[in-house]
Amino acid sequence: MKLFYSPASPFVRKVMACAVAREVDSQIELVPTNAHASPPALLAANPLSKVPTLITEDEVALFDSPVICEYLDALEGALPLFPRAAGPRWRALKYQALADGIMDAAVARRGESQKPEEAARAVSLARFKAAMDRGIALLEAELPNQTVDIGTIAVGCALGYLDFRFGHEPWRPAAPQLAAWFAKFSENPCMARTAPRDPS
Repeated sequence: MKLFYSPASPFVRKVMACAVAREVDSQIELVPTNAHASPPALLAANPLSKVPTLITEDEVALFDSPVICEYLDALEGALPLFPRAAGPRWRALKYQALADGIMDAAVARRGESQKPEEAARAVSLARFKAAMDRGIALLEAELPNQTVDIGTIAVGCALGYLDFRFGHEPWRPAAPQLAAWFAKFSENPCMARTAPRDPS
């Protein structure tokens, strides 16, 4: 398998955390990619020019992270990350959607913050921050469990991205139970081995 990736992307981290949890990460060739430059190799696989994009062993191009994670989960091996039973499954998928939404807002907010200051930019930044804050508040109210599944992995990646890109805005004081959850969940190999380190 081949993965077009950027080391700073929280969605790439989610894919790699799933790969580590399922013990298939050694089967993935990492292809460093600047999606903003729309390189031909990426466009040939994904016309949206986004990472992560996975090329399977059957040469099928898959995107984006929810699809790739589900593909990895379908490979034979460890216990599934997408629960089969209805209750746990919908809970895990809800957490994945919530975490992906937080990451979407955080990535968009970071992108907006690089633009020249203007009124419309300030409105967009405030909107993205409010979405991030509401997501954290819901997670504090509906704390995930410590089971390693697609939902908890996504939440861990979202919180890790907030620390990585918005460390100057600590979220822990408003969410102490979530902070304790995150500290413990971060000890899992799938989280520890994929922690963002790109200083850019």
